[in-house]
Amino acid sequence: MLRRAVIGIIVNALSLYVLVEFLEEVTGTGGIKLFIIGGIIIGLLNFIVKPIMKILSMPFVVLTAGLFLIVINAFVLYLAEWTINTMAFRDVTLNFLGIGSYLIGAVVFGVVNWAINLLVKD
Repeated sequence: MLRRAVIGIIVNALSLYVLVEFLEEVTGTGGIKLFIIGGIIIGLLNFIVKPIMKILSMPFVVLTAGLFLIVINAFVLYLAEWTINTMAFRDVTLNFLGIGSYLIGAVVFGVVNWAINLLVKD
């Protein structure tokens, strides 16, 4: 169980790294600290908040053939940004340019996360 949590944090950290490095709309400071803290926070949000949001938005997910999951992932990224910036970790920030950057970030984050999970099997 602990191994799975650590792998999840690493996968989220790598996905966040891809977002910050390759999307101009997403910026971050703090280097490795940002990716570790971000990986932990996104992991916690995926464990606690995301299942609740999926249940509450099930009609929208069904009506959009699953595309509404991108909106849920964008909201999780928004919450991660808000948490990182509100907790004011020393020299660590994460910023998205606007709503469109959350949606693009959610798609990229999901694809990178999926690809890494294919490579790293439990």
